[in-house]
Amino acid sequence: MKKIRLLTLFFVVLCLTVQSQDMIRQKYYTPHDEKALNTGWEFSCDGIHWQQVDIPHDWAISGPFDKKWDLQVTAIKENGEEVATEHSGRSGALPWIGKGSYRRTFTLPSGMQHVELVFDGAMADPHVYVNGQLAGHWAYGYNAFYLDITPYLKLDGTNELRVDLENLEESNRWYPGAGIYRPVKLVYSSSRTHLKLWGLAVSTVSLDDERAILDIRHQMEGQHANESYLLNIVVRDNKGNTVASTKTPADGMGQFHARLMVRHPQAWSPESPTLYEVTTTLLPASEKTIFDEQSTKCGIRTISVSREHGFQLNGVSRKFKGVCLHHDLGPLGAAVNKAALIRQIRLLKEMGADAIRTSHNMPSELQMEICDSMGMMVMAESFDAWSDPKVKNGYNRLWNEWWQLDITNLIEHHRNHPSIVMWSVGNEIPEQWKPEGAERYKKLIALCHELDPSRPVTCGMDQPDADLASGFAQVADVPGYNYRVKRYEETYPKLPQGFLLGSETASTVSTRGHYYFPDECGENKEWPDGQCSGYDTECCWWSNLPDDDWHMQDDMPWTIGEFVWTGFDYLGEPTPYDKYWPSRSSYFGILDLAGLPKDRYWLYRSHWNTQEHTIHLLPHWTWPGREGKVTPVYCYTDYPSAELFINGKSQGRITKDATTRLDRYRLRWRNVKYEPGEVRVVVYDAQGAKAGEKVMRTAGKPHHLVLEADRSTIHADGNDLSFVTVSLVDKNGTLCPDASNQLEFSVKGAGSYKAACNGDATSLEPFTQPRMKLFHGQLVVVLQAGNKKGAATLTVRDRKTGLKQSVNITVE
Repeated sequence: MKKIRLLTLFFVVLCLTVQSQDMIRQKYYTPHDEKALNTGWEFSCDGIHWQQVDIPHDWAISGPFDKKWDLQVTAIKENGEEVATEHSGRSGALPWIGKGSYRRTFTLPSGMQHVELVFDGAMADPHVYVNGQLAGHWAYGYNAFYLDITPYLKLDGTNELRVDLENLEESNRWYPGAGIYRPVKLVYSSSRTHLKLWGLAVSTVSLDDERAILDIRHQMEGQHANESYLLNIVVRDNKGNTVASTKTPADGMGQFHARLMVRHPQAWSPESPTLYEVTTTLLPASEKTIFDEQSTKCGIRTISVSREHGFQLNGVSRKFKGVCLHHDLGPLGAAVNKAALIRQIRLLKEMGADAIRTSHNMPSELQMEICDSMGMMVMAESFDAWSDPKVKNGYNRLWNEWWQLDITNLIEHHRNHPSIVMWSVGNEIPEQWKPEGAERYKKLIALCHELDPSRPVTCGMDQPDADLASGFAQVADVPGYNYRVKRYEETYPKLPQGFLLGSETASTVSTRGHYYFPDECGENKEWPDGQCSGYDTECCWWSNLPDDDWHMQDDMPWTIGEFVWTGFDYLGEPTPYDKYWPSRSSYFGILDLAGLPKDRYWLYRSHWNTQEHTIHLLPHWTWPGREGKVTPVYCYTDYPSAELFINGKSQGRITKDATTRLDRYRLRWRNVKYEPGEVRVVVYDAQGAKAGEKVMRTAGKPHHLVLEADRSTIHADGNDLSFVTVSLVDKNGTLCPDASNQLEFSVKGAGSYKAACNGDATSLEPFTQPRMKLFHGQLVVVLQAGNKKGAATLTVRDRKTGLKQSVNITVE
């Protein structure tokens, strides 16, 4: 009874506190607001000729592709090269090098006393001018930053904003993009006394079914020495109900600290990504007015790593099923887009992935918000190099002056995202083999822990012997190895941490719908047409096949998961065709550059997705001229055994074999001879009962186009996108796998054509022109919403054959 009375009293006080703040807000509230600056910009490459653009904007993505852009004559040490040779597509073969400027004007509401300008990312070295005066700059193009522009403003007039950028040649190992490629906003208040932007830090101290203890810290700025301040903190659940509240005074440094209890918390996880909202209100001790207020989404969850339990989320051990992602969005370039990011995360989650690594740079705010809300754990990375260079004009130029500033911005900006479970401070750092490299690593870890004691720190290593000899590996909270899976067992006993992460794995290369015979495993294979085999049997000299990683992850309890290189193909780094033109994008992706799944997608799905069954056959069954020739058939499935039939004739029933490299996770009939017709596989469960089947057929003549939109309704905000997959099929709906028809695109109504991509790493067709060839019978067209509601109609036409098809997208 006493417990019930105490709980009742707690909730009464809680409601009165919130009511009191609402009354103050209604009577005295001082405006604090944000204004997006994503429209109304002009862009110029020469400062003379200007064009209207919206941001995010990538000035290079329209091309043209040309091998002269960032043509590098170098020996790529990461690829084991010792002699300098020409590399034409290393950074995407797009015109991202050089200078560019953006300008626009803006006004402010009357009475504003403090104004900050926030950039989520600008490539590169942005110098920001307000009314002709340099307000500040940030050297690293991958990082977010903000500037106090109050001293440069006309508070009651029109202000001029200009941003100058410059990208140097040989500054990246992949396509970086160019321009203001992430959002920009103004944050303003009518009080000079305010809460620090990115000053809030929320972490979960303890968690069980009954309660969670949250640790909340904040920082104010612009305080007066003779005045006292309070911070009112309110925590609300995802339905808007207040679940915790308190007030805490500022210390002498303007810092606030409090701990709150949330009863019956809903823990955040990839399977249940529940979010809470923390509202912090800055008050004078008298509580008669409000200086500032911020609201931030967060999650309640705990993370830990240990020898005994490996990686734990909310007290439960689990292994990462992760992928690495570069920041470009294929045909959209580096310009960030919410719909494109949601599509990426959705496809990865459907495959069974539960984590991403933001390789090898800071993530965008949008990407982290989406990972929070959709449930995707994140290893947030920072640098590809430190003081020692990988490329001539890389981060090594900035290291001494900027590393602390960049790490500080990364963590302060993103530390309240529950999706982020680990910080990564580097990738295959050249100085990992030197004692000074270990010392730099120690300093980085110490800074990360100072800014965020709640998360572990890692760095992708790739030299096991040298890392241990220099002390580099022993420093890490989480020892992460890139590849070197064959050396896990000899390296693990030497690691004091007692566990090991595959921080970058596989690097299998493949092309969607493309196959070579025989289906042999091989390293660094190169073919005359610049493609890789869809049989998923090819990798690089330093890397391996997915099956090799799974042997370690499944059998060794001291492994804590993996991050596959990569989830999607990306622009630049066209290994193994670094010296082959016109190859200009990667082959590593589980999905291609258009976001279409390769066969490997279904291999990973069969192993990672434990909620849905997978039955996938490869290759396609349209091989004119191969009649009577051996054409191996693979089945990717979570079931242990299957029987294959070609035109009704059994090719044998086989079972996965844990004693062989590939047959533990794949079912393979390697002696099948091709004959046109029907391929059918029947799968059986562990008890030997029939569990399902899959059929594929030989395609006839091309008959019609099929258009499938990932979303049939999009928002009328000028930014939302629908990704439409275009397929050429025969009269029965079977994909014509070798179709390369030239198609044209047009959009009428409430939308516009944005881009197209067919996933061919050797195609030089510009993404932003409304025409493109099919690649293995498919491509993707991106339709962009306008600002008015209505219907948008995409029409796809093949003028040569007369084929034509349309799809309607609702814009609301």
